[in-house]
Amino acid sequence: MVTLHYHPFSRAAGAVWMLEEVGVDYELRFVDFFAGAHKEPDFLKLNPMGKLPTLEDGGTVVTESAAIGLYLADRYAAGTLAPALDDAQRGTYYRWSLFAPSVIEPGATARAYEWDVKESTVGWGNYEAMLTTMESAVAGRDFILGQNFTMADVIFGGTIRFMLQFKMIEARPTFTSYVKRLEERPALQRANEKNAAAIAEHGLDKK
Repeated sequence: MVTLHYHPFSRAAGAVWMLEEVGVDYELRFVDFFAGAHKEPDFLKLNPMGKLPTLEDGGTVVTESAAIGLYLADRYAAGTLAPALDDAQRGTYYRWSLFAPSVIEPGATARAYEWDVKESTVGWGNYEAMLTTMESAVAGRDFILGQNFTMADVIFGGTIRFMLQFKMIEARPTFTSYVKRLEERPALQRANEKNAAAIAEHGLDKK
C-alpha cells in the first residue's frame, strides 16, 4: 500500500492528483500541520524537513512534489505517464517537470515579496523571461509532449493552475487554456473531490 502523508492545504493536494493519474491503491494519512504534527519526532524520522507531501511506498520514502510525481510515473505508469527510458522526449519531460519547482515557484515568490536579487545569480532570471519561457512549453500544443498527457503536465501544469488560482502569475491565454484542458482530466476531478472531502471531514472549511 502506498501512503501519502497529507494535508489538503499543502502541496500534498497535488500529490493526490498524481496518485489518481497512476491508478495505484493508496491511503491518505492526515497530518494536522496546524497543530504542529509535521514537526513531531515520528514524522521527522520520515522527513527531517517536516514537510508535506511525504510518500511511503513499502520501505521507500519519497519527498518533494516533483520527485513524487516522477517516481510514481516511472514505477506505476512507465510508457504512458512517463516516456520510455530510451525515448528522447524524456529530456523534455524532465526539463519542464523540474522547471516548476526550481524556477516557477521561487520566481513567483520573489515577485510577490519583491525580493531584491541580481538577475544573473538566480535560476529564474527575471519575471517576464520566466513567463515567456513557461508559455513556450505548451504554446501550440495540447500538453508538454504534444497530444500525449504525462506526469510533467501534473507537475508543471499543476503549478500553473495553483498560481493562477492565487493570482501569483499573469493569466495569459496560453496558461488559462492549458489549465482548462487539465481540468477536464477525470483524475484531477477525483482528486478535487477527495481534497474537498478531507477539508469537510476535518472542519477546515470553518477555519
